[in-house]
Amino acid sequence: MNGRKVTVIGSINMDLVTSTNQIPKVGETVLGNSFHSIPGGKGANQAVAAARLGADVTMIAAVGNDSFGKTLVEHLTNEGINTENIIKVKDTSTGIASIIVSEADNSIIVVPGANNHVTPEVIEKHENKIINSDIILLQLEISVESVIKAVELAKKHGVRTILNPAPIQKLPKELLEMVDYLTPNEHEQALLFDSIGGTEEELAKYKEKCIVTKGSKGVMIYKNGEKIEIPSFQVEAVDTTGAGDSFNGALAVALCDGLEIEEACRFANVVGAISVTKLGAQTGMPTKKKLKNFYKYINHLKWSEF
Repeated sequence: MNGRKVTVIGSINMDLVTSTNQIPKVGETVLGNSFHSIPGGKGANQAVAAARLGADVTMIAAVGNDSFGKTLVEHLTNEGINTENIIKVKDTSTGIASIIVSEADNSIIVVPGANNHVTPEVIEKHENKIINSDIILLQLEISVESVIKAVELAKKHGVRTILNPAPIQKLPKELLEMVDYLTPNEHEQALLFDSIGGTEEELAKYKEKCIVTKGSKGVMIYKNGEKIEIPSFQVEAVDTTGAGDSFNGALAVALCDGLEIEEACRFANVVGAISVTKLGAQTGMPTKKKLKNFYKYINHLKWSEF
């Protein structure tokens, strides 16, 4: 299919995951069970999800001039993602997330590192790439100022935008008015609307842009002021990490293909469901082949010429 040019502007991290029976207290040392270095970052995750579904994906991002940066760029290149617009920042580490997992709970420290160098000036330098995109996909692991600049440029050239407002923070109304689609989860939506303030009538225009992800309960959209619930697909979940990123990448691809919002959400729900059947954010993200096999069992859903 043509018209699947997705540009992802966001974060690239290396996730450093340690499994242990007990999260240490301050000053305490405990033994761990296992350790893994796993490619991550919401931007990179969403880029991989879209690329595996056949999109022509470009990533605008930054890594440090270190071994993690080299490994992560190679990984994205191997996934078929255009990495020419990923800048390498000297004397700065690549972003990392240090994750301690214990008894189905976790403790996380994120060091943004080079992600902080995805500045509005960097975004402006890539205006031509934004112009030639079908959709721009953004998150909040880079600065809000950079997100605003990207949405401004997209709006200027009539390019649609999806903003996944995570990690959630207060956002200016000017950004929410410009963006085409917002994809918060239920918790993020509540905080987002609390930060905006205003009456129900004033919030209505923002709600119409919202595609609210609800995990195993599917997604909720607003249409002409009414809530529409779109159920998810029940699978045996192994690891829900990255399910939201899978959904966002799939949503971008579906919208590029001209699907109406409800059908696009159903398609993204399928991708999100498949993604939780394996350990790791990117590990379970389906390829086109795996998705086709899944669709054989969902006769009432059709995605023509996939």
